[in-house]
Amino acid sequence: MNPVSPAKEILVVDDEVQIRRLLRLTLEAAGYAVREADGGRAGLDEIIRRAPDLVVLDLGLPDLGGLEVLRQLRGWSRVPVLILTVRAEETEKIAALDAGADDYLTKPFGAGELNARVRAMLRRAPTESDQAIATFGDVSVDFSARVVRRQGAEVKLTPREYGLLKILLLHRGKVVTHRQILRELWGPKSEENTHYLRVHMTHLRQKVEADPHRPRHLKTESGIGYRLVEE
Repeated sequence: MNPVSPAKEILVVDDEVQIRRLLRLTLEAAGYAVREADGGRAGLDEIIRRAPDLVVLDLGLPDLGGLEVLRQLRGWSRVPVLILTVRAEETEKIAALDAGADDYLTKPFGAGELNARVRAMLRRAPTESDQAIATFGDVSVDFSARVVRRQGAEVKLTPREYGLLKILLLHRGKVVTHRQILRELWGPKSEENTHYLRVHMTHLRQKVEADPHRPRHLKTESGIGYRLVEE
């Protein structure tokens, strides 16, 4: 018999007992092992002690705010972090993503969405070193040859369009902020020029999406950035 793989361990850092209980029930029902911390400092201690596979982190912690926890954590760990927030302001979400969060959920949330985000984050993102060809839908991207094909036919992309697609593929399933993309493609002085990005995304969708006006894969996160999804 093959040995049973140990359950992925998820640490929930939230000061609300009810939220922790809901997350535990939902995640354990999906087959994960769940641990809890009721504050930022306790959360950091648990991450050091337990080395979880994923962290669910509330932004509104009373002792050490979620953003500060994230900034400290990213100094020494790349563990995937899913941010929870009740705040509607896009600036909070953008700040969390820019500080190193992998994704976010706004309270209240559904169990299906939570589990989908967790599954996507636990799948290791492809990199050029371990996956030379990436695919989504009917599109394939050969990183080594810098060739993009749709339904087997080569698609001609400009260097900016290729760079944009590559960034989203290497972070598939994850929200990539406008600022992150602009900084990587145009440099740090271009972080506010989101109109450049909109134009290139429009052209890219016209080339790789079946219906550019209703994209299935290159999704917009309104006011925040973009996300590449496989379905």
